This record gives sequence, structure tokens and C-alpha cells, in this order.
Amino acid sequence: MSKTTSNSKGEQQAVEDVSNQVAEQPISDNATAEPRPAPRPADAERRPPHNGPNLTPRAIAKAEIFVEGDHVVYPTHGVGKVERIAVEEIAGHKLELIHITFEENRMTLRVPVAKARTAGLRKLATRKLFDEALNVLRGKARIKRTMWSRRAQEYEAKINSGDPLAIAEVVRDLHRNAGQPDQSFSERQIYEAAMDRLAAELGALDKTDKLTAITKLTDFLKTV
Repeated sequence: MSKTTSNSKGEQQAVEDVSNQVAEQPISDNATAEPRPAPRPADAERRPPHNGPNLTPRAIAKAEIFVEGDHVVYPTHGVGKVERIAVEEIAGHKLELIHITFEENRMTLRVPVAKARTAGLRKLATRKLFDEALNVLRGKARIKRTMWSRRAQEYEAKINSGDPLAIAEVVRDLHRNAGQPDQSFSERQIYEAAMDRLAAELGALDKTDKLTAITKLTDFLKTV
């Protein structure tokens, strides 16, 4: 169950009942604006459920204190900004909520402070951790000998983990340099989603925009 309200701009807001998991529903200025988790290739959408081992579950972020103006990472949506933290009444319960805006998607999430850790909400990676992610990009691609649909599922899970090291593994494995075979359409989709997530966090760390960060990462990949 969820409670839906509207703000002064007519945007729809939703927060799950406190007995359920934290909401991931967006506030949208535009009816076509949707959250953008990693894209699923068309062939993967049609496949039946597999009977293989479960993917590694998302790691629980360490407890952190968030303040207004912080850039943060929400696993399934990437980099956002804490707009405000306020106590609101939802389904008869008073909750302290973190309002996180994702400007590119014109979306806002309201995450209960008490559930921020289990939801995987975290602050930006440290420069040291991001340097480790760049070191991952320097490594040799590790392509498993499994069906593409299964690999695609694992790549999507890595992207939506919010872990820059895991996301860097996706970029590393799917990157193609000059002279190498072209990516398939599905590979390109997942590669671009991973690059987008990695660049968004690098841009926030460098205090630049995502396009500049993508150029920086692309130039870096040409050197490895």
C-alpha cells in the first residue's frame, strides 16, 4: 500500500506504508519521465526464469548521516542530491524523510531516514575508492562462457548495486577499442548504462557535468 499526494506543481508523490519496503516511486513533472534503472535487452525480457544460482544481493551501505545539499547515490537510480530532510505524516505515522532529487530524470524520491541504510543509500565514493574503480578499468575483460541473457542479467545487477567497482567491471568487460568486434545492440545498451552511472558519480566528485566525465572516462579507456 502507498499513499499518494500532490505538491504545488501537481507532481505525484508516493511513499510506501511503513510496513513495506522504502518507496522508489518518482515525482515527475512530465508524464513520460520514468526512473531509469539499467535497460533490459529485448531478448532477456522474453526469456523464462532461469534455474541457476541467485545473483549476489545488494550490499547494505554503512550507516551515514545525510544533510541538505549532499550528493548521494541511490542504487537503482544513481547520483542524486538531498533537497531536504523533513518529518512528514505518512499513513498515520510520522516519518523523517530524505527528499532526493534526480535532476536529469525530473524525479524525486522520499526515503525514510530509518531505512536509508538498508535501501543502500550512500554518499559519493571517496576519491580513493574511485581510483580503485579506474584501476578496474585497466584490467583485462573477464567474459564468462555463459549465455548472453544470463550475463546481461548479472551486468544489470552490478549496475543497480550502486557499487562503483562493480559498475566499472561492466564497463571494462563490454568496452571495445578500435580493431575489436563491435558491440551488439544489447551490449551497447548495458555498456552505456554502466558508463552513465560511473560518469555521473565521477562528475559529482570532480564538480563537473556528466558529459565532461564521460569524455574523461572515454579518453582514459583509450590508454588501457
